[in-house]
Amino acid sequence: MTLDEAIKILKREIKKYKVPIVGVVMERTGDPFKVLISTMLSLRTKDTTTAEASERLFKLAGTPEEMLKLSDKAVEKAIYPVGFYHTKARSIRKTCEMLVSSYGSRVPDSLEELLKLEGVGRKTANLVLTIGFDKYGICVDTHVHRITNRWGYVKTKNPEETEFALRAKLPRKYWKIINDLLVTYGQNLCAPVSPKCSECRISGFCKRVGVGKHR
Repeated sequence: MTLDEAIKILKREIKKYKVPIVGVVMERTGDPFKVLISTMLSLRTKDTTTAEASERLFKLAGTPEEMLKLSDKAVEKAIYPVGFYHTKARSIRKTCEMLVSSYGSRVPDSLEELLKLEGVGRKTANLVLTIGFDKYGICVDTHVHRITNRWGYVKTKNPEETEFALRAKLPRKYWKIINDLLVTYGQNLCAPVSPKCSECRISGFCKRVGVGKHR
């Protein structure tokens, strides 16, 4: 099985499952700012929790200026119980301060500028680029890192190494979609422990690197 064949199957297979929350935010709002904030909230947090926290927060503030009118406590209360909510509340407010003071209240659309924002790492920056601005980037989270290594497509130690390996190898036409495909597949079928290999339609592409027990 080729990569093209595997991607074609993945596109079809993930329609069975829920779309990751950040993509839903963009579909509903078309707003890169809300994509940015939702992505910051999503780190180490389940999608359902992120969705509920994002909805509560955006009811209070939908722009950087409105966000700065809220206290840290108000932001914390709105986003609880996302992971590290104290830290994320401070990062959100600091990011909004930077957006207002340095970017005319607009989210920058380059990787270099996004990485200057408080609490924004490469995963978040790439996701904002691809989903918020429809620009090329490769967002690598634990699912993308795990699955592309499990395939044997790359051999890397961490998500940042995986991003650069994929930039060198993955056809550019798949850069924007690889995260949505593999996050959805990883959440529902290609699990970290005991993946459902017997149900996988792309098993012919996967070398099962590091896989012990599977279903």
